[in-house]
Amino acid sequence: MGGIGRRGASGPGTRLPSLRYRAGMPELPDITVYVEHLERRLAGADFRGARIRSPNFLRTAEPPLDSAAGRRVRKVRRLGKRIVIALADDLALVLHLMIAGRLRWKEAGTKLPGKIGLAALDFTAGTLLVTEASTRQRASLHLVAGEAALAALDPGGLEVLETSEAAFRAALRREDHTVKRALTDPHLFSGIGNAYSDEILHAARLSPLKLTQSMKDEEIVRLYDAARATLVVWIDQLRGELKGGFPEKVTAFHEAMAVHGRFKKPCPVCGAPVQRIVYAANECNYCARCQTGGRVLADRSLSRLLKEDWPRSL
Repeated sequence: MGGIGRRGASGPGTRLPSLRYRAGMPELPDITVYVEHLERRLAGADFRGARIRSPNFLRTAEPPLDSAAGRRVRKVRRLGKRIVIALADDLALVLHLMIAGRLRWKEAGTKLPGKIGLAALDFTAGTLLVTEASTRQRASLHLVAGEAALAALDPGGLEVLETSEAAFRAALRREDHTVKRALTDPHLFSGIGNAYSDEILHAARLSPLKLTQSMKDEEIVRLYDAARATLVVWIDQLRGELKGGFPEKVTAFHEAMAVHGRFKKPCPVCGAPVQRIVYAANECNYCARCQTGGRVLADRSLSRLLKEDWPRSL
């Protein structure tokens, strides 16, 4: 998912386009919870094979998928926004759910659901269904052999919860992007996407369109602290909401979020209406009072169209 570039995006006026996929891509907190539940269910289980309905879902031919049948699950872990199910003999199943892909854990042998079923991954402990509520079918499965092949799927971004402030600062200032774009760049930071970047920026009291090389040291410290705190809070929040059940209703829009997906609703900090920037199939939400000094962010299209009628501030 691309972030907002230096030239801005769409502004929060009337008649904004509706978003295509309201579900949102699973990000670090969501993938972490998926991994935890799969690890518990798949520990000691054997992979039996896969029933694949969509020909676009499997993206690798070598090694053949059949060669993984009978291999024991050794570990489940996260790789950016991907889920890695490591098998014996150095094989690994790598799932990328993209925007609309979701997982369901069912009894062994459960058949695929109708239109949205992409594949069923069968294990001795149960069946992992992969669904996608989209006609674009962007979710994918790779079977790879060896650490080098697995590393080739890793964009290489820093793990924010594991990195130092100095490394975070260096990555942020590597190029001059908007801070929103930098946070969502998987080559810079691992697992952060559209939804949680909004929450991080609100917690840090920073404009999404602030350029990274113009950030003061104090602002970078605020962003670093806000990123780590926000991700931890939401991992704990999602764990609590599930109450031990499998995460089958993953979404990027939560009522408990401060700004993401809450256009026109009051900011929980100051009460001002949350503003929105729309770009492609995504949106960026922010509080003008908390993050931009009351200034409503504009873009090349809507603000140019509305001209003098474009609101400059709250």
